[in-house]
Parts: sequence; C-alpha cells; structure tokens
Amino acid sequence: MLANTVKPMMAPLLTCGGRRRRAFTLVELLVVIGIVGVLMGVLIPALTSARASAGKMACLSNLRQIGVAIHTYANDHRGHIPFGPKAPPFLSPADFYPSTGAVTSLISLRSGAPVGLGLLLHGYLSEQPKVLFCPDPDQHVSADAELAKVGTGQAQCSYYYRHASVTRLFDDPGSPDPPWERIAIAHLGRNRDGQPVRALAIDTMFLCPPDLAEFNVRPRTHHRERFANILFSDGRVASRSNADGRFTVDVRDFAEVRKAFSKILDVLERADEEQ
Repeated sequence: MLANTVKPMMAPLLTCGGRRRRAFTLVELLVVIGIVGVLMGVLIPALTSARASAGKMACLSNLRQIGVAIHTYANDHRGHIPFGPKAPPFLSPADFYPSTGAVTSLISLRSGAPVGLGLLLHGYLSEQPKVLFCPDPDQHVSADAELAKVGTGQAQCSYYYRHASVTRLFDDPGSPDPPWERIAIAHLGRNRDGQPVRALAIDTMFLCPPDLAEFNVRPRTHHRERFANILFSDGRVASRSNADGRFTVDVRDFAEVRKAFSKILDVLERADEEQ
C-alpha cells in the first residue's frame, strides 16, 4: 500500500519514458536571469535608438511638408511668405510675439488671429494641421488642444518660424509696418551677422525657470535636446547635432529672461550657417 502511495507522488518527477526529470538548480536559474539581463541591456538601447530615429524622420517629414506649404503660399501671394499680422502691444511674458514678423512658435495670438505658420492652416495645411507639431516632444503637448485655440486665443506649435530678416525685437507704436516686399521667398535679406537668411523654421528648444509657469511660459524641447531639425528657405530639411546646446534657448537664469527673444533669433542665425 505504501508503494501505491509513493508512485503517484513521484509521477510529476517522471518523464513519459519513466525517467526522472531534473529541476533547474539555483546556479542555472541565475545564469538564465543573467542572460536575460544581458539581452535586455542590448535590446533596450537599440529600441530607444530606433524610436529616436523614427521621431527624427517623422519630424523632418513634417518640416518638409511645411516647406511645401510655404512655397505654395508664396506662389499664390506674389512670392511673399506667410507674414504677420501686426503685433499687439507687448504686455506680458506670455506674449510670444513682441514685434511684427518676429520669430515665433505661435500659430495664433491672444486675440485668436492666426500668426506665422498659423497663416497656413487655412487652405495650405487645412488637411494636415498636425504637421505643425513634432512627434517627438520632451513634454506632453496636445496638438488637438492647441489647434482648437486658433481663432479664440493664443496657440503654440512645435517650431520657431522666422518670417524674414526682422531684427527689431519690440515694435515702436509709432513705426510703420515692415514693407511686405522685403518678405519674398527669393529675397529674405540678411541676419544680424550680415549673412543671408536661410533657415525658416527649427524645433523649439526652450528652457525657462519653473516660476514662469504662472504666465503659461513652460519649457518646450524636442528630441531630448540631442539634435534640432531645420527647414531652409529652398525647401531642404536637415538634422543637426545640439550636443553643445547651440540650438537651445536657455533662460533658466532670471537675468536672461529679458533676452529670450534675442536668443531665439540667435538660434536661427546659427542655423543659417548650416549647409
């Protein structure tokens, strides 16, 4: 009877041929865990790199489509690129459009009026408005929420857009609007360094103090700040390293905040130098 009891208890340890199965030893289990760990260590960086590469290519595709839209707009407007409207009085740090034609990431003003690249939303990017938003942001951004603000309030996209060779950082209330004939795609003028304007748009890389959040001014960066994608006036796009922070607008020091708009223009002027 004892033999009859033992046999069922031993059955799980026997194979179909009646041979005893050998369980994993602790050493073997640790080896398997180690191999899995090594594989994870190899695969995770590869997957991260693949994701970053996909984000870069999607962003470059967005900029390329924006470039096509700008050139189509120019063909319909006697060669002029999207420009304006006239900047309202600068009253708050949250106004990202201090002067008419200034470099801006806005697509609409506080009044809801389209500005900069936002002028392409009617007729030129109406079927694909989300190309104004980089698919690889470092902070959560809702493209739908921003696009819904156009027409009612201030909305911001993922790219700084440069209307032309505007060097004025703040409008003089008594000064006339910049002449439209200087904003032709074929004659964009020269930047503050005397070099031809070549870069029209670039990923926003903006760092600021957390205290500015009460003015709705927050960090807006992309691609982990490793590189910046650029749209040139001839329609070409390129990705350039940002390892040295040359395309980052860093105003985390409060003393630098007042220089923010000049620093944004600095970034575009560095992009002008890229081939």
